[in-house]
Amino acid sequence: MRPATIGRWTRPFAAQDDPDQTPAQWHRVLTLLANISLLIGTRSVWAAAASHRPVVAGVISLCYASILVTGILTVVVRRSRSLARLDLVVLVTAVTLAYCTVSVAHNFSDESILTTQAARELLHGHPAYGQPWPWLFGHGIAYTQTMTGGYDYTYGYPPVTMLLTAPLLWIGHGALAETLVTNTALVLGTIVMWKMLPTPWRSAATMVCLGFGMLPMYARLGYPAVVAMAFLIPVVVRWTRMGAGGAADWARAACLGAACASQQLPWFLTPFLLAGIYALRRGELGARAAAVAVARIVGIAAGTWLLINAYFIVSEPHTWLEGIALPITQGAVIHGQGLVDISLYFTDGSDRLAWYSHASMLMLAGLLALFVLFVRRLGPAATVLPWCAFFLATRSQDGYYLLMTPLWLAAAVTVPSSVFTTAWQPRLLSGRRQARAVLAAAVLVPALIAVMLGATGRPPLHMQATAASRTPTSVKTLTVRVTNTGDAAVQPHFTLTTGQGMSRWWKVLGGPSSVAGHGTATYRLEAPGGRFDLPKDGTRIRLRAFSASPMTLSSQDIRLDRRQAPPK
Repeated sequence: MRPATIGRWTRPFAAQDDPDQTPAQWHRVLTLLANISLLIGTRSVWAAAASHRPVVAGVISLCYASILVTGILTVVVRRSRSLARLDLVVLVTAVTLAYCTVSVAHNFSDESILTTQAARELLHGHPAYGQPWPWLFGHGIAYTQTMTGGYDYTYGYPPVTMLLTAPLLWIGHGALAETLVTNTALVLGTIVMWKMLPTPWRSAATMVCLGFGMLPMYARLGYPAVVAMAFLIPVVVRWTRMGAGGAADWARAACLGAACASQQLPWFLTPFLLAGIYALRRGELGARAAAVAVARIVGIAAGTWLLINAYFIVSEPHTWLEGIALPITQGAVIHGQGLVDISLYFTDGSDRLAWYSHASMLMLAGLLALFVLFVRRLGPAATVLPWCAFFLATRSQDGYYLLMTPLWLAAAVTVPSSVFTTAWQPRLLSGRRQARAVLAAAVLVPALIAVMLGATGRPPLHMQATAASRTPTSVKTLTVRVTNTGDAAVQPHFTLTTGQGMSRWWKVLGGPSSVAGHGTATYRLEAPGGRFDLPKDGTRIRLRAFSASPMTLSSQDIRLDRRQAPPK
């Protein structure tokens, strides 16, 4: 096949309809759904603005009018051209609401304040990585607790968001500059995807990026992953065309490098894209030409990444390297909505928590192997597969894949399965369906075994609360008797949980640094801040003990009833 035909495909559905034709009914419905999605959360923003920013409230009221009028016109217009213009109206309304929301409801998170502080340090010529800033936390800013009984107060992301924030620090107090960067990145990413998608699908971009309220919330909290996602949008739209050469290839590869320099999540997607590009180009041009095409993409992406990181590589190489690897190496306490909840909520813990991390890496490797082996079938899923590995990790928060959902849409609309019919894939067990199924299962078995090892571990510590210094509604200190049922010594760090939340570490006022194998110790613990407010009666309260080496969790339900009188 000639290079000029690389990546050629036919747009799906009515993407090439005459603009004067009657629009398809599914296009009307999609535009209407996008329009309706803008109502999510808008009332609370209007209420907040009406009390102290009436001009913003007035703009939001105009947006309400736009939503109503657009809703009527969407179902009555007769030409595809007119409906396409309404898609633009929905986008403009969504962007307006996004900035109105930022002006009255921007919130700060640990990620936004750390990025802002790193930008300040950069402007003053100080190191941005490896510097603890504990005074930034508290007052509603969540702590990242580590298995060692401490907290992570340092900046742990690649530098793009920090670099974009630094010139804007003058615009306001707190982390306003950083949240403006992430919100603008989301808006620009939405506009780019809206423009790149086939016309009838454009409102889907508005709906997924700005309409549901999920991504705008993360943008207002200043998550650097939003910036990374925005850079990835032009990469994944028609990503199967990459490797053909030309300016588009350079631009896409540069965006991939910038995404990897914005946050760590693109690191997990990149191998799948490169494997898919190699398979497609090898099926058309042969092995050598495909390798050259992929190498060109890698070279441009790596060059962009190095250029962005160059200052930090030269000025603080050690702390920079530790900083960008921090989310992987910091040893944060287990948390999330994945399989680790078995040990966190459904059992009393495990002495093999590290196996969840092993399972996540094995799953990622297994999914990549499956992708290579069965790229003709799995190729369209390249932007979804990597995130499945996080469901097995010790930190399995839904944000890891929720933030990348616009990429799912971008690829689903612009990458049809027919593109992969000529893709190269290994000829293992060709024509033997049952054998291929066995091979696919075998690739994933190591990850499943690792999960079972983590989930079936036993808590090493048996704990019993023996006394408490308290008032009727709070606890000041807690005395706990701890028995180590295992052979290895355990250095416990204690906390209390109610529901899915977790209090900060309780201070050890008395007790040994570790409990020897088959030994017993008594600890006197002080609540963080001097008191632990008791929840309403009937709430499950769990005493938890974490240890870092070995990585373990032991949990025990305790009863601290509000009606209970203080012990004598």
